[in-house]
Amino acid sequence: MKLKTNKTISKRIRITKTGKLMKRHGGQDHFNTRNPGKITRKKRRDQEVAKVYSKTIRKAMPNS
Repeated sequence: MKLKTNKTISKRIRITKTGKLMKRHGGQDHFNTRNPGKITRKKRRDQEVAKVYSKTIRKAMPNS
């Protein structure tokens, strides 16, 4: 049977050329004025997914 990609994971996480799993920071839609500028700038960059979850995520994204 053909494996299907988990669409919710594939929309949130991307795989780089080197094989890293990258995701966006959470909590950046609104209420950002209460955060310090350092945190707001940090949220603009993508974040690497923890190694603990990488094996599970790769199983959910077999075709990427």
